[in-house]
Order: sequence, then structure tokens, then C-alpha cells
Amino acid sequence: MTISGDVSGYEVALLLLRAVLGLTMAAHGCNKLFGPGGIAGTARWFDSIGMSPGAFHARVAAGAEIAAGVCLAVGFLMPLAAAGFVSLMVVAAWTVHRGNGFFVTKDGWEYNLVLAVGALSVAGTGAGRLSLDYMVFRDTALWPLLHGWAALAIAATLGIVGSFVQLAVFFRPPPRAST
Repeated sequence: MTISGDVSGYEVALLLLRAVLGLTMAAHGCNKLFGPGGIAGTARWFDSIGMSPGAFHARVAAGAEIAAGVCLAVGFLMPLAAAGFVSLMVVAAWTVHRGNGFFVTKDGWEYNLVLAVGALSVAGTGAGRLSLDYMVFRDTALWPLLHGWAALAIAATLGIVGSFVQLAVFFRPPPRAST
């Protein structure tokens, strides 16, 4: 069944999924900039978890969350937007949540997994016809890279490699307090 001409329920559902995932991530980035403590508080927090220099990571994380979130929401360059989600969430899961188990109620990595896999899934399906990718790239040579196996592979590879590089270069966990 379609609504308003040839727009299907699938297309609207995909738009809703992209919008919720993307705007949620963008809101995280805005909170780093404008939330309690602002960017200075976010920088101190990054330093406290071992991501130094904290001021650099606060700005990069906020910018990446906003950019990846907005791009996912509007369906623009889906593999790159999804790669941003994966990289951000792998780093967050490793640096903050891994020692707390799975469930978010115990500050675990459940939420990170949902955001990363949600973004990867949208990269694999493609952004759909209600997206900037479709409007801008559907008749170009770039189109095959923006959905399907190619998009999924690009998003997963760039996201995982990016997170591993960031962790290898910058993550220096603080020493554990002795009990």
C-alpha cells in the first residue's frame, strides 16, 4: 500500500528510523557543546576517562555526533554517516561502558550497540527515496556505493578502523584506584 502517490510505508518507516537515530545522535553532540558544563566540562570528562587531550576530543566528538546524526537523519552519504555512528559508539562502549556489562540500566554498552547497528542497518538498506542520497546521487556512478553490500562494507570498515585508530592513538586509561 502506498500513500500520497508512490511513497510506500517502507519509505516512511525508513525515514522515521533515520530521523530518530540521527537526531538522537545530533542531540548528544549538542549536549556536549551546550549541556551542563558545556564544552569545558565535556573536555574535563574526556580527560578523566583517558581520552587526552580532552578539549580536542570534546570538540571532535561533538562535531562528529552532530554531523553523523544530521547526515543520517536527512539520508546524506549514508555509509559515511553510519561509519561515524559505529566509530563513536565503539569508542564510547570501550572507554566508558565495557566494564559495566550489557544493560544500559547498569551503564552498560546496550545503547551503543543499538545506535551502531541501527546506523549500519540503514546503510545496508540505503537511505530510501525520501533522502538526499536519492535526490542527489540516484543517477550517478556513486549511487551503487550508497546502499546494499557496498554501503554496509564501507560503513563497517571505516567505523571499526576509525575507532581502533582513535583508541590506539589517544586512549590512555587512568590507573585504577587500589582497594
